[in-house]
Amino acid sequence: MSSDSMSHPTAATPVVIPASRAVLWLAGTALIALAIYYFVGVDQGAVSVFGNNTLIHEFVHDGRHFLGFPCH
Repeated sequence: MSSDSMSHPTAATPVVIPASRAVLWLAGTALIALAIYYFVGVDQGAVSVFGNNTLIHEFVHDGRHFLGFPCH
């Protein structure tokens, strides 16, 4: 094989994100993470912020125990 056919891959060009957009992505990610943490770890169904609806609690019930959150 010739050395031309075994060329080295070039380095990937990094994506440059302006700081203002990076802050928005960070804030959005943190908000979604906190919402997921609330629904999995804090929401108890009967004392839910969203009313006396146990639907969310039952949906994440097994995952809650798997992650070590008490609920009963």
